Amino acid sequence: MSVRLIEGAQRTPQREAVTVFHIESKERSLPASTHCWEAKVMLTTMTTDSSLLNSELELQQQEELYQQLLLQTMGKMQSQNPDSKLIRPQPGTHLVKTLSEPSKQKIFINICQSNLVPPPPELSREELVELLQSEDPSGYRVPMSLGEPHIEIDNSSQGCTAYDVVINQEFFQMCQKDPLFQQFVILVSLEGLENKYSLELSRDWKVLKNRKFLGSVSEQNIRTKSRPVIQELKPQESSTAPAKRPEFTFVVEPPAGDPEYLIAEIKLPGVTSSRSLILDVGEDRLVLTARPSLFHLDVFHPFLIDQESSVAQYNNSTQILTVTMPVVSS
Repeated sequence: MSVRLIEGAQRTPQREAVTVFHIESKERSLPASTHCWEAKVMLTTMTTDSSLLNSELELQQQEELYQQLLLQTMGKMQSQNPDSKLIRPQPGTHLVKTLSEPSKQKIFINICQSNLVPPPPELSREELVELLQSEDPSGYRVPMSLGEPHIEIDNSSQGCTAYDVVINQEFFQMCQKDPLFQQFVILVSLEGLENKYSLELSRDWKVLKNRKFLGSVSEQNIRTKSRPVIQELKPQESSTAPAKRPEFTFVVEPPAGDPEYLIAEIKLPGVTSSRSLILDVGEDRLVLTARPSLFHLDVFHPFLIDQESSVAQYNNSTQILTVTMPVVSS
């Protein structure tokens, strides 16, 4: 008996040829009336559809196009709002667990770091101790970016809410070395989240040792420039003399009860016009420059104010600048 398979070499259009093996089998008679089989390898070709390969290629091209469109969109958003910057913070080593009041829901806070967040004013450990023991420790502000809440799953497979808080990278490293600064940053983060999202968080928090971050790192948009209320209209020649710190006072209105306005009065002798003034009003910071290099003031205050509604007026006769800032919270 002899079975022989013939090689098929014909190919159809747009199909790839794949070589497979066929066996030609011959029965051979042996003197001892036994039988054996002689195997002979023959080559033939079969066809396979390449549409699957084309589909994978199309998916890859679509993914590349999506990434390009995403980068273009982010670039347009950045150009439309030049006073802000998109940052991707780095995960920290502090994962704080606390509870919301009165619902007792789990809240996790990821303390992150970025060198694009400005550092707070220099503060020694002794100054921090005095600050915490004072009647108003909110006088010292830590610049931070508070991210949007995101839903995560904890170790018990239960749903929870997490927030990302980003602080300056160097200040973060200092907090790692000193537990007092670490506790201070956690306290400030809790207060910031409460003010921004109208929360009430328990002060009985816990820093998890076996987990450093919950969820994934999300990009945040931070403000890079405060809205100027008074801006220089005409450039003037700068002077080489160092700028002096002007005399100033802060007044809270009303004097008793919840503050509604924070009023700053700044004496600027020698300044004849508001055209030489540049004023930046931040959420908790006021920066004033009187040109040419006459005065410079950079001061933090213990209130969270409404920047957009703040107004300033300069009196040429008394040479006093009055800045009225509505208070959001203290």
